[in-house]
Amino acid sequence: MSKKLTKSNNKMVAGVCAGLAEYLAWDITVVRVIYAILSVFSVGFPGLLLYIILAIVMPNK
Repeated sequence: MSKKLTKSNNKMVAGVCAGLAEYLAWDITVVRVIYAILSVFSVGFPGLLLYIILAIVMPNK
């Protein structure tokens, strides 16, 4: 059975980071911290745009 990337019910905003953590079998906090660090230190904050796109595109669980 293949895994499917979906939003999680364990959400802070839209469940994108939690869904990604569940898909990769990582700790949710680690994924959120990595996302925050990459978003802050990248030029022009493309992480916010990526998060919005994923929140729209990823299906609910």
